[in-house]
Amino acid sequence: MKILTAEQLSEGDKITIEKQQITSEELMERAATLVFNEINNRLQGAPIPIKIFCGIGNNGGDGLVIARHLIQHGYHVTVYVVNYSDKRSDDFLANYEKLKDVTNDWPQLIKNEDNFPEINIGDFIIDAMFGIGLNRPIEGWVANLVKLINKSQAFILAIDMPSGLFSDKIPAEDAAVIEANFTLSFQAPKLVFFLPDTMDYVGDLQILDIGLDKEFLGKLQSGNHLIGEEEAVSLYKPRKANSHKGDYGHALIVGGSYGKIGSVLLTATAALKTGSGLCSLYIPKCGYHAVQTGLPEAMVVTDVEDDLLSGYPEDFKADVVCFGMGAGTANKTREALKNMLNTVKTPVLIDADGLNILSENKELLDLLPENSVLTPHPGELKRLVGEWKDDFHKLELVRSFSKKYKLIIVIKGAHTFVIDGNDIYVNNSGNPGMATAGSGDVLSGVITSFMGQSYEPVTAAVLGVFLHGRAGDIAAENLGYESVLAGDIAKNIGKAIQGLFSRKLKNSE
Repeated sequence: MKILTAEQLSEGDKITIEKQQITSEELMERAATLVFNEINNRLQGAPIPIKIFCGIGNNGGDGLVIARHLIQHGYHVTVYVVNYSDKRSDDFLANYEKLKDVTNDWPQLIKNEDNFPEINIGDFIIDAMFGIGLNRPIEGWVANLVKLINKSQAFILAIDMPSGLFSDKIPAEDAAVIEANFTLSFQAPKLVFFLPDTMDYVGDLQILDIGLDKEFLGKLQSGNHLIGEEEAVSLYKPRKANSHKGDYGHALIVGGSYGKIGSVLLTATAALKTGSGLCSLYIPKCGYHAVQTGLPEAMVVTDVEDDLLSGYPEDFKADVVCFGMGAGTANKTREALKNMLNTVKTPVLIDADGLNILSENKELLDLLPENSVLTPHPGELKRLVGEWKDDFHKLELVRSFSKKYKLIIVIKGAHTFVIDGNDIYVNNSGNPGMATAGSGDVLSGVITSFMGQSYEPVTAAVLGVFLHGRAGDIAAENLGYESVLAGDIAKNIGKAIQGLFSRKLKNSE
């Protein structure tokens, strides 16, 4: 799914109105009715107090349409107009008049703090104050109203975008921004919904297709993409019946040190669970028995050193190499990485201590094969690309880094981002239970496996990130967030893939 900007969506509104020969008011009615349907499906007529805070622009107009439908269906609705300006949009005024036809209770005007209503913990709040069109911080008494709503502990539903949140920049730390429990947004997701700095304002997210012109949307260029199940299905390649292990790649996992052999064991397990035909590990001697016992399906080659890596196996033929988990950053291990990079000419995956070695020895970046994949967490990323001011600045730095070295960067987080030059792929699977030791090691194994199976590296990264998150979701459904271990994620990779395969079969029927 394309992630669009406010400007692109505004242009989509105009083209849709022209091509479908409808008015802007009719498009507003269509969009807001979809919001009402979602609310009605969930509340099922529940007699709870619904308080709708409407601005005086088009987001407020959406709120008035929602209010009209809720009132017509017997809900207990109070409408507040947040009068922050003397200007009103035409569609707001039209729907303000329509509200008179369904209720004798006029909207209550809020002009200052003296007009603030009481908000209770059991209220259902609908935020329709500003939406996507906001271009400056909320100030004064309106900011205090936002803070009052946030402190109320009432359930908050934001329409299109939480008020106070911008589509293209990060609000100040002390800014007034609605902290929504749920956001119903129109037609396409916005990048700000998924950034670590701002995603908590959004809460749970649902995108409503309001029927903007499909030809316009299809031709629209966007380098930002949201990856869900539908997108993952399109990337997955089912296996042929007539195949053997040699068709699915030989992955070499290089890493480990004394006390950190478990990391490479997790990576190798994930690689095999993702379908690698063969998997070998190159590890210090101290890990030999642990790996042979813990993962008999894998092959093991040991370094001459007992406790750390000092070299790279000569004349070893592998389809893909993954380096770094548990390796440490000793001088000998740095030389091992350098030796590997001077030997391997196909894309590799670098994680964990491999990234730390690169950040301390930037000259090694020039040795990385084109389209190699780096999988940093935020701390490792900062050491690679430098400090950033906010998440939008971070993405600029990473895009520049990706283009300079011709690398694919996987930024691990609640919504993991895969960046390939100017293209950004935002993952939409996963859960808080995956914030556990070793989860990243498993992800490296999944991506490495797909790279070895002849997926393009960026495809391997995008699909691998999604399936890793889906496996984590399956584990959490059975165990709860707190009890998910990295090994549980690896064990459920097969079920995650099976789910996609079943979906693909259904789609072809």
